[in-house]
Amino acid sequence: MRQTFREALQSGKFVVTSEIGPPKGTNVESMLHHIDLLKDRIDGMNVTDNQSSVMRYPSVGGTLYIQERGGEPILQMTCRDRNRLALQADILFAYSRGIRNILCLTGDAVPVGDHKEAKGVFDLDSVQLLRTIRTMETGKDLGGNDLDGAVEFCAGAIVTPEANPIEPQMIKFEKKVKAGAEFIQTQAIYDLENFKRFMEVARKFDVKILAGIILLTSHRMAIYMNKNVPGVFVPQDLIDEMEAAPKGTKVAKGIEIAGRMIRRLKEEKICDGVHIMAIGKEEAVPDILDAAGL
Repeated sequence: MRQTFREALQSGKFVVTSEIGPPKGTNVESMLHHIDLLKDRIDGMNVTDNQSSVMRYPSVGGTLYIQERGGEPILQMTCRDRNRLALQADILFAYSRGIRNILCLTGDAVPVGDHKEAKGVFDLDSVQLLRTIRTMETGKDLGGNDLDGAVEFCAGAIVTPEANPIEPQMIKFEKKVKAGAEFIQTQAIYDLENFKRFMEVARKFDVKILAGIILLTSHRMAIYMNKNVPGVFVPQDLIDEMEAAPKGTKVAKGIEIAGRMIRRLKEEKICDGVHIMAIGKEEAVPDILDAAGL
């Protein structure tokens, strides 16, 4: 019988999750291929929820496909696009269809996406969404009304260890844990020494930490993230290593770097696992796992 994500977190093993990017349209063949590729190799698959404010196939639809194909789904839910009525309704629907894991996100700002005329909702934020789930587990909705059937989820959130200054992130991190987060998937980390310092503080809280790893595919990608993605910092030595890779081997070098980092995180017991984000190159995740010795 398949181990649940919560059971994996509680087992003490080095937990591995990854992201599945839904299509922009109804052709789900690539998504299904990626699900089949990963379902037996990792402990959970996140399905992104209109990531970067770009409209795509819904997260809940992707998680149902994972469920049907024998994988362990993690529903990503952002507060940007729905008010508390819609969020609670989606939580009830997901639970009724067997989804048991949720990652709670506030959501990226609308202007960064492809529907700049859309109106952001942000009725709740990620901390309030966590509290909503824990409230619904008691058999009540946010209006104080009785539910005819409660829910139960392994709920988590995110944190950005590379944020500068880090203090506001640590305040949010503590609030998320107090609101009921059982696991934290971090924004991408590349400076392991800095991440160790973050973990010295994070270890004081009863929550599992999965380090975010974004696959580098070129040195230009690394430079772009440093300039444009808040909370992501790729050290210059890694940029130089990517740039020095011969043409046609850039992705292979990125896989090597990701595998090397994951191996060190595991061997040095720095955190509880990793969350791999291949961003459109999900087919590379098995190679990353192989490079990490997992």
